Amino acid sequence: MRSKRNTLSIILNILIIVFVLVGTIEMLRPRQAANGAMLVSRGWRNLRYFTVLSNEFCGIVSLLWLVYFIRGKCFPAILKLMSVAAVGLTFAVVAFFFAPANPHRNLYQGGNFWFHLIVPVTAMIEFGVLETDILPVKKTLIAALPSLIYGLGYVGNILINGVGSGRSSNDWYGFLTWGYPAGIAIFAFAILMNWLIACLMQLFNKLCRRIMLLFALLRL
Repeated sequence: MRSKRNTLSIILNILIIVFVLVGTIEMLRPRQAANGAMLVSRGWRNLRYFTVLSNEFCGIVSLLWLVYFIRGKCFPAILKLMSVAAVGLTFAVVAFFFAPANPHRNLYQGGNFWFHLIVPVTAMIEFGVLETDILPVKKTLIAALPSLIYGLGYVGNILINGVGSGRSSNDWYGFLTWGYPAGIAIFAFAILMNWLIACLMQLFNKLCRRIMLLFALLRL
């Protein structure tokens, strides 16, 4: 059973890397800036979005996992949990907040199709079949670091360079529209969601293990 899970993980990690590359290429195309979706900057300026950063991070972690696996080394479970929780947060925010709030926008077009849907879903499925350790609750808090670091960078950039306006605004998500207290509260909620998603992914992994074990026993 372990060999089958490892085979699935290899396939899914390769797919994640490929999907991230495709999404990045789509993001860099000029037409991406005018597609009416959430990636509204041109080219590399899209790297300021948590969506893009979380997906790139997920692709890098998958590449590192493959290198570790080929070399027969144990990959740090926390990195896998961090990456899947980050793209899981992206998936949840788009599906349950941005999409309902922007029904006139296609949030799954171009690079967004890969970064908002395909990569996060593939990463969550891969984590379910991954042969990894279940971390204690205290360690899962580390999985919320991506959103914490992003939030500190986001607010810090505004404190240093100002809010700005229009296309030059440093508050590109509009989180500080209602003032700093509201913006900080939004980021605090995002960090909490990031951690909760990490906990849910661990439960999902545990459930998948039990289901696969049950199938293995039924085949005996």
